[in-house]
Amino acid sequence: MVILGYFYTSLFFLLTLQQWSNALPIFETKTHFTEMTSCELCNFLLPIAKDLIAVDESSWIEKIGVTLCEYLHLADDAVCVGMINEYNHVLIEILRYSPLSTKEVCGLAFGCIRQADIPALKWNVTIPPPSKQIISSSYLSNVHLPTKQTLTVLHLADLHIDEHYQPGSNANCGRPLCCRDGTPKEGEIGAGFWGDYRTCDLPQWTAKNILKYIVQNEEQIDFIYFTGDIAPHDVWQQTQDKDLEEISYTTRLLKETFPNKKIYPCVGNHESAPPDLFSTYNMSWLYPILANQWISQFGLSEQTRDTILKGGYYTTKVTSNIRLISLNMNYCSENNYWLFINSTDPLGQLQWLIQWLQYAEQHQEKVHIIGHHPPRMCMVSFSWAYYSIINRYQNTITGQFFAHTHHDEFMLFYDEKDFQKPVSVAYISPSFTTYPNLNPGYRVYTIDAENTTFVLDHRTVILNLTATNLYNTTTFINEYSAKSAYGMKDLSPQEWNQLILRLENDIDGETMGLVYQFFMKSSVAGNSCDRTCRMKLINCNLKTARAQDTTFCSEFL
Repeated sequence: MVILGYFYTSLFFLLTLQQWSNALPIFETKTHFTEMTSCELCNFLLPIAKDLIAVDESSWIEKIGVTLCEYLHLADDAVCVGMINEYNHVLIEILRYSPLSTKEVCGLAFGCIRQADIPALKWNVTIPPPSKQIISSSYLSNVHLPTKQTLTVLHLADLHIDEHYQPGSNANCGRPLCCRDGTPKEGEIGAGFWGDYRTCDLPQWTAKNILKYIVQNEEQIDFIYFTGDIAPHDVWQQTQDKDLEEISYTTRLLKETFPNKKIYPCVGNHESAPPDLFSTYNMSWLYPILANQWISQFGLSEQTRDTILKGGYYTTKVTSNIRLISLNMNYCSENNYWLFINSTDPLGQLQWLIQWLQYAEQHQEKVHIIGHHPPRMCMVSFSWAYYSIINRYQNTITGQFFAHTHHDEFMLFYDEKDFQKPVSVAYISPSFTTYPNLNPGYRVYTIDAENTTFVLDHRTVILNLTATNLYNTTTFINEYSAKSAYGMKDLSPQEWNQLILRLENDIDGETMGLVYQFFMKSSVAGNSCDRTCRMKLINCNLKTARAQDTTFCSEFL
């Protein structure tokens, strides 16, 4: 039985360490433990694990797992204990109820096989044809929402504020999150006072200084999009109570900073404990709290409560003619192992999205969509269905705003039958945190409020962390505005596509250099990007909005 326990624990570690890697920000495509040794070991161990679970012999595995982890130095002792305690019961439940075969579970968890080759993961949504009759929406708005020629929207993403940050501590600790304790190694400097480029999140005082700067310098903000991720990256220490405390703290901080502004949030993957794992059955520990705080503190309508309670998503009007749809993209993420049980349009969210887009089309509303994960980081069927929805409602959807990667990027959606024709653009805003190798930043959009066509321009501001730590005073830089930096006429999908064509024709040129510089938020800690890196950035990031899509990105997969 001990040998069986070792087998099960080894499998468990493959899965939990995979979750550890999932916590790291992503350059482009997800970094898997895709070596065949991991896949083969998973295929060997999984049947044994399922047998143990079937005879209720899994309860004693946790202790053995911690002992093996520490003995084999698979991770820091604290991380060993924490990761196993957090993920053990969830993984057991998933392995107990998932209908996927051994090969399919391993293939999905470690990227061994393409999702398109797993029949249980294939599904579609029903999309209605274009509306023949357009209903006037003049009677719909009986509240006084902002109306003026242009709107200014602040976008905050991936805050990850760390209340346990300790200046001078070990910033290279080998854990998923450092800068909290310990003495720096010989020859290394400790964590900077204002933050650090290494595996560290943002100190509270730095976060407050950035927010203070926004209040003092961004006077024209009409409302705020906050696209999630609150807890720091201490993924081995997450509990439900800890997450709720951090959510409450950040909610209060934003409310106190922007007392007179509407804040429109969505759910990040770190809002759950364990991170990434959002049950499709019961999230009653989280969603009622979010509903109460979002409505009472951020100013959402009471009408949003029902769908927030159901799945952390909602729709509301932000102006008289712009509807916001906030999606919970954790129900599309391949890091959410609960979807191994059933991934088919979890909670009916995409069909709900279609219904509201149909309503918006009929009532002459324009729609903004916010979400945490970009759709190319979703499971394949969800990602491709979402892409089809964007194609269908391209004249209704005038803005898409995502986060999660921590980088500053955009991605184009093309006509599904003509990949020379761009139909929509999604913006992936830079992170508030430094984690890792990045300057803190935020984004401001200027939006056409009259015709509600597309974003007119966007501007990114960063905190120069090197100068800030060197001179011990916060040093902010207006990093760039899109139209000016890239010489664009406007920010329509067509103009973004023209920029991509220019980049492809001058891959080693100055403009492509700027694209990568801004992608890295002008961080001096960022690695250089050679020709292959630049081509990958264009083809797999900027031109690819569907998961495992080889249309442009095949040579890099």
